[in-house]
Amino acid sequence: LNVRWHIIKWYVLAALIVGFDQLSKYLAVHGLEYGEPVELLAVLDLTLQYNTGAAFSFLAGAGGWQRWMFAGIAIAISVVLVVWISRVARHQRLLSAALACILGGAIGNLWDRLALGYVVDFISAHWEQSYFPAFNVADAAITIGAGLMLLDMFLHPESSRD
Repeated sequence: LNVRWHIIKWYVLAALIVGFDQLSKYLAVHGLEYGEPVELLAVLDLTLQYNTGAAFSFLAGAGGWQRWMFAGIAIAISVVLVVWISRVARHQRLLSAALACILGGAIGNLWDRLALGYVVDFISAHWEQSYFPAFNVADAAITIGAGLMLLDMFLHPESSRD
């Protein structure tokens, strides 16, 4: 049995992200009234919203077919990420962490899309009356993962060419 624990830990990180994402969405759905903001800070509210589209509610009003298209894309990306994580060199920890964050976020939102038909969003950042689209823990993990990938590309330009 050749278990590669240095790889498994990244799948565990992705699973923890999925778990935290789903727990936070459960708490939001059961603790917030839809569309009613709860102020945390002057620039941050908790506001329960359902997104049937993609990022920034892209195609939200398309009639339902987008659920399956976005689910298919998320499944394909997740498969690619699972394989990619298994092939990353042991010393490329930053890249592995980035991929695990993106994988966990993708699966967290995929879960919603398949189970509910929409993604639960509840974090609302704003400046005065200018609001950024609501997001969730999965979205934050994907964003952090993308940032870590960019950082890895800048810190290790030689490995991004391989």
